[in-house]
Amino acid sequence: MKELTREIQGRLYEMQDKKYADFQGRLIPTVEAGRLIGVRTPQLRKYAKELAGREDITEFLEELPHPYFDENQLHAFIISLEKDYEKCLEKVERFLPYVDNWATCDQMSPKVFARHTDKLLGAIQTWIASEHTYTVRFAIGMLMQHFLDEQFTDLYPEMVAGVHSEEYYINMMSAWYFATGLAKQYDRILPYLTGHRLDTWVHNKTIQKAVESYRITPEQKAYLRTLKYQ
Repeated sequence: MKELTREIQGRLYEMQDKKYADFQGRLIPTVEAGRLIGVRTPQLRKYAKELAGREDITEFLEELPHPYFDENQLHAFIISLEKDYEKCLEKVERFLPYVDNWATCDQMSPKVFARHTDKLLGAIQTWIASEHTYTVRFAIGMLMQHFLDEQFTDLYPEMVAGVHSEEYYINMMSAWYFATGLAKQYDRILPYLTGHRLDTWVHNKTIQKAVESYRITPEQKAYLRTLKYQ
């Protein structure tokens, strides 16, 4: 183990909240209890900002896999602070194969990606075809975050609709994508439901999440309920 990693683990244990670790264990069942130190997210974000400016931080980022969930979270937050797009993309692609839970996947959100969506799309097309659950989930999440507003075209929901998986964490993100799409691009996304374009579980979960959304009108919710598979 490199010296910086030993230092980081020591700091994480100094911030440990065992009750929070127990709480996290119930929310993130894919991570073994022994890998949860129990550091709260605001503390991890603050520590990530401190570490991101260190010249030796590459030592930690390259020492994979990390044994602790909290290290993975810290890693994701550090990457998200990278201001150079090419460097950020390189770090993301190195880390993605080691992401093993929905929380780390979803909380890795590089700010620099928003300024380089033209380049990002090519990476998303590669990620969404991956065999790795959380790489696919990350790809769908990036489509949801960056390509449902001004840059929206029918190409993007087609990419998500083309994902057919037995993996719960992929299907949940697909449903989240289409539910968010209904809130932002209702007329363009609705045909994926009326045309039975989605797998049954994703179809029904999309409707459930949309009906729970405050961004969907009561009239839209009433109609969406009629589309649910029984």
